[in-house]
Amino acid sequence: MSSAPPLPYRLIATDLDGTLLREDDTVSQRTRDALAAATAAGAAHIVVTGRAVPWTRHILDDLGYEGLAVCGQGAQVYHAGEHRLLTSVTLDRQLAGLALAKLEAEVGPLALAASRDGLDGEVLVGPGYRVQEGPLPVLAYEDPAELWSAPLNKVYIQHPGLDDDALTKVARATVGGLVDVVMAGQGVVELLPLGLSKATGLSLAARRLGLKAADTIAFGDMPNDIPMFAWAAHGVAMANAHEELKSVADEVTSSNDADGIAVVLERWLG
Repeated sequence: MSSAPPLPYRLIATDLDGTLLREDDTVSQRTRDALAAATAAGAAHIVVTGRAVPWTRHILDDLGYEGLAVCGQGAQVYHAGEHRLLTSVTLDRQLAGLALAKLEAEVGPLALAASRDGLDGEVLVGPGYRVQEGPLPVLAYEDPAELWSAPLNKVYIQHPGLDDDALTKVARATVGGLVDVVMAGQGVVELLPLGLSKATGLSLAARRLGLKAADTIAFGDMPNDIPMFAWAAHGVAMANAHEELKSVADEVTSSNDADGIAVVLERWLG
């Protein structure tokens, strides 16, 4: 009979950027080994990311990950092993357009981008929108009508004078009754369908696995992880996390570059 203690949680939910991924967009061998040991001991691992499927699946393929992933801030539940989209929630484009008009009336012109729905949905980037450096593909547009020409999961907004925290705050105050507003990373403020969050997507995925909130430990680094922490039994913020997330976390681990996920999992596994 095994003398190993039982795992305290049966579902491990990990954000990607700033959490599972190091700053060079790789996953360390130590973290890979810790996750493999946890899953071998009976836990399930679910990636829960703000990235839509087209910006996520190459990472999952590299990890050899074949389970479920929650993508697009909870909009998409994706089966990595089957390369299949199981559920998808889209943004009401008329409502989003109204929200943007109200917000621009309050703060002035915004730079915009948007994530199209689907397994191969492009990320459209408009004039003035600052894209984070990296290999992720984007499609530039000039005609504003292009932004609304196909179903979207979310719209990204940037302001020339307001920082991420200030833009998020004013957007929530101005259009929070029309759309949800989340800050997902540096320079990444998003408008989502009202009521959508990582928690809603994670709860759907967990249900498919026969697991519940009480079974779940969640790891994250940004304010968009707050609903996931509220849903899960235990929330772990990375050392590099936004202070807003740290303030609601059950514990703070090492940074993403210092194997913070592995530090916690190894504590279970001895």
